[in-house]
Amino acid sequence: MKLKMNNVHKFYGEGDNRVEVLRGIDCQVNDGEICVLLGPSGSGKSTLLNIIGGIESADEGCVDIGDDCTSDMGEKELTMYRRNHLGFVFQFYNLIPNLTVKENIEVCAYLSKEPLEINELLKTLGLYEHKDKLPSQLSGGQQQRCAIGRALVKNPSILLCDEPTGALDYHTSKEILALIELINKKYHNTIIIVTHNNAITEMAHRVLKMHDGKITKNYINDTITAAKDLEW
Repeated sequence: MKLKMNNVHKFYGEGDNRVEVLRGIDCQVNDGEICVLLGPSGSGKSTLLNIIGGIESADEGCVDIGDDCTSDMGEKELTMYRRNHLGFVFQFYNLIPNLTVKENIEVCAYLSKEPLEINELLKTLGLYEHKDKLPSQLSGGQQQRCAIGRALVKNPSILLCDEPTGALDYHTSKEILALIELINKKYHNTIIIVTHNNAITEMAHRVLKMHDGKITKNYINDTITAAKDLEW
């Protein structure tokens, strides 16, 4: 599903302490693209991701997803927008500790009208043999795979990934990026990855570079590097 940001501004604070965090973001991410949102800490990339995700609201401008504009939505409509269109993957896994891998994923399956088939998804994630384990019995990479499965089982139009490899070592990070790459090819989701790791841009279709609340570069990669071949 096409995603378009139109003159998005975001402010924090009031009076003399008011700070402009996003300064007129204009860009588009096409259906089925992997888009990397790259920038240093404080550049505004996570704030922009939260606005796309309907977690925060823009103070000016709007985010269009398909034919809908998030600025026109009330809280109930935003809830349905998040439920029907979005999947979220964060740096920290936030799994329910007393539920198994399969149960953690099934929790979000109930939110969807057309969820993915659980066992097939578990196999895609490389978790089928671990489906009855608790999160405490998994490695960090396996826990992140489970968190991705929880976001993906709803079959969302857009998968939002905020530093999905931030808590992982180099080898495991590449495994998770390869999984994201596989998901994009298999399920055709639009995927946005927020990161400060420049190497990850090489696996993306589109790269948005941010600095000081603005997009300074917006380009399509002519050549895409497989996640397994990334180096940093």
